[in-house]
Amino acid sequence: MAEKARDIRRRIKTVESTKKITNAMQLIAASRIAKAQARTERARPFARAIGEMISMLASEAKSSPLLAERDPITNVGLIVLTGDRGLAGAYNSNVLREAQRVAERHRQAGRTALVTSVGRKGANFFKFRQIPLQAGFSGMSDKPTYEDAKTIAKDIIEAYVSGELDLVMLAYTEFLSPAVQRATVKQILPVPKAESGEKTESSSDNPSAVFEFEPEPEQLLDALLPRYVEVKIYGSLLESSTSEHASRMRAMKSATDKAEELIKSYQLRANKARQAEITNEIADIVGATEALSGKK
Repeated sequence: MAEKARDIRRRIKTVESTKKITNAMQLIAASRIAKAQARTERARPFARAIGEMISMLASEAKSSPLLAERDPITNVGLIVLTGDRGLAGAYNSNVLREAQRVAERHRQAGRTALVTSVGRKGANFFKFRQIPLQAGFSGMSDKPTYEDAKTIAKDIIEAYVSGELDLVMLAYTEFLSPAVQRATVKQILPVPKAESGEKTESSSDNPSAVFEFEPEPEQLLDALLPRYVEVKIYGSLLESSTSEHASRMRAMKSATDKAEELIKSYQLRANKARQAEITNEIADIVGATEALSGKK
């Protein structure tokens, strides 16, 4: 059965409505990227500074609960940062795939992976696969605040200090540019040796300044290490938020372009269908005229 022109025009209107939505979402995401990227850039120097401060203190202080490595490692905490909404291309699936790969690696080593989900998409992902969550947070992905990071860090630090967790990993999406984002997993507890004062060859060859601390380095370290964890989580929330906006902008631009191509294709089919209808109408008129002439 041949397509009717009015049916095709109805499809064109539907696609045009969808195109307006995707175009609007693309513009909104594009307008948010600049602000999110600026917040991310402002947070990075502070994270580097607190890492350098901890490095200096760790070289002078005794061990701290957040620096001590556990052996053997039994329970691994995995914080997974995803979005609360979809329509962002492969943003959510990439970080979830990376988190699942790391969790599976620890399970094969005989360890228990305890997941903390940040974002509704991650929570739904683990719930569908019947993976129990140690904790779940939502409503933070669009415009994360430092208070959000403190809320997450508080539970994680308490679980680590109490011995409930022996290792804490953070899975998030690193923002490299508006066109490039990378799902990554990093250790945050115990604080990695690279940021807790481990001396390398390059650092041992270069003279370093001598500092006097007041109060004692141990007290300063105990006060700064929780802030360090909060800053790391906050920076990762900002990176993930910026990456989500960039991924959504690209996904919506692709959807808008596809809708435009589909509209052009439908318009061509509508023109052909209309031409076929006109041809059929002319044939019917000619046939009716010939029939009347034959009767006369």
